[in-house]
Amino acid sequence: MAQKNQNQCHPPESNGYHRNDQESLHTMEDEEAKRKKRMKWTIGIIAFVIFQVVQGLFFILVIMKFKSPKFRVGDFPVQTLTVETQASPSFNMSFVAPIRVKNTNWGPFKYDASTVYFTYGGVQVGQAIIPKSKANFKSTKKIDVSVTLSSANLPSNINSNLGSKLSSGVITLTSQGELKGKITIMFMFKKKKTSQMNCTMAINTTTKVIQSLSCK
Repeated sequence: MAQKNQNQCHPPESNGYHRNDQESLHTMEDEEAKRKKRMKWTIGIIAFVIFQVVQGLFFILVIMKFKSPKFRVGDFPVQTLTVETQASPSFNMSFVAPIRVKNTNWGPFKYDASTVYFTYGGVQVGQAIIPKSKANFKSTKKIDVSVTLSSANLPSNINSNLGSKLSSGVITLTSQGELKGKITIMFMFKKKKTSQMNCTMAINTTTKVIQSLSCK
């Protein structure tokens, strides 16, 4: 009987395997947490590198791509127009020419003073002075210039066909010019650019408006 009570007083020996399993479980959880943390850092670094590459390509291919601004004359109404179609064909006209400098670059375009020449049959009949200025980035510079044209100095070979042209009611003129300047991006990167104007316009002598206008 005493031996039975003695056996009941001693607790059963604990199993060492249970403790080892818990330690192994904690170790695995720690390793998994570290692995996930490393994975997050790796993804973050890769995303950052990709962003930097895309940003660099955008800067090189878009922002740093220098383009010549567009140099054009816009549509305009003729203010005064006198036409002679008889013995001595001639014309005289005046208008305000809307000159436009369209700058699509990511930096301003500073240009020097220039001249736009208006011609008939390849001979100059007038001009417009363009003052020195600049067209801001991604914007269009508007310049309105008063112009007076006259056929008084046309050579005889050109003037001989002027009567028939004026009788048709349409005068075809061209405007040509060159604008030289420099584009500056981020205050550091600079490049010289030249813009060309080559526009052809047909002016209706009856309505005193531009019938057609095209620029190259």
